[in-house]
Amino acid sequence: MRGAGGGANLLALRSHNTALVLDLLRTAGTEGISRLELAERTGLTPQAVSKITARLREEGLAAEAGRRASTGGKPRTVLRLVPEAGHAVGVHLDRDELRAVLADLDGTVVARRHAALDLGAGAEAVLGRVAAVVGELGAEAAGAARSVGAAGAAGGRSLLGVGVALPGPLDHRRGVLHRVTGFPEWDGFPLRDALAERLGGVPVVVDKDTNAVALGLAVGGEGGSFAYLHLGTGLGAGLVVGGSVHRGPRTGAGEFGHQVVQLDGPPCGCGDRGCVEALCLAAVARGETGEAARVLGTGAANLVGLLDIDRVLVGGRTVEGAPGVFLGGVRGVLEARARRTGEECVGVGLVSGESRVAEGAAQLVLAPVFGQDG
Repeated sequence: MRGAGGGANLLALRSHNTALVLDLLRTAGTEGISRLELAERTGLTPQAVSKITARLREEGLAAEAGRRASTGGKPRTVLRLVPEAGHAVGVHLDRDELRAVLADLDGTVVARRHAALDLGAGAEAVLGRVAAVVGELGAEAAGAARSVGAAGAAGGRSLLGVGVALPGPLDHRRGVLHRVTGFPEWDGFPLRDALAERLGGVPVVVDKDTNAVALGLAVGGEGGSFAYLHLGTGLGAGLVVGGSVHRGPRTGAGEFGHQVVQLDGPPCGCGDRGCVEALCLAAVARGETGEAARVLGTGAANLVGLLDIDRVLVGGRTVEGAPGVFLGGVRGVLEARARRTGEECVGVGLVSGESRVAEGAAQLVLAPVFGQDG
């Protein structure tokens, strides 16, 4: 992430121990958790826990949630997280639209925005649109923090950062885009730093749309190893292996749409021929949704054989237009593969919701606060 600038201290990212405590406070919900329980479950000393919770209370991030009867001695004070004290903005930049959400520390969406967007309009126009939306949502975040009397995590500001998710490939660590299919003018653009500068130093995290959804699913309780296949204006995959988003050493993993499945097939916008994305989108354009689902299933079967994952999840604007067809088509190909190999067929599920990418983008900021996603 970019340095905090503008007073933001990114909450618990400064301390792994604080992240552990915050995660337990969040998990405890409104019932709260005592300092003694925090010490027992984190392995920290009671003195360390007291120091951390005192700082969190001072910043408005934690508050008393009453007292709980003790097995001996005086009743224990229990603490809870104050979700309204911190927020993240999640932005989904698609080729033709922008969706944004404001999420509190619990990940609950408290505001949404949606607007048309032309990703080919150039960096200046796109950054201006994003900055305007973030400004609106940031004002709502500050108002929410004031309503609960929280100082906020950022020296009086409740906005912890902005997560931006868009089609790949890109460099997640540096926040630099590579050649988005169909939009070569974005190749090499330093989106993270350019947007952070436009926002006055607010921290920015950039990742692929598919990784954002995969992270959101993992944080939300989707366990094991799975692939999320996103078919909208393009096709990509978010991979979770062993409970963590797999980005690869160059953060380029998941370029699922550009695996070649038909040698000398139709040209793809990436410059190759016979890619899964090109075949899928061409079938959709012809109205042959069943064929598109079969192609998607073929790509999914390749992933299952390569990674031995537990589950395949599908979503995206195009999938949601005919969810039954896509689920049935992908499941049919995977079942046929299982019969051939003698293996148990992996599960197939639907990920729905127009704002799932934006919500996952908010988790790019929130999850590390609680010790998740690196």
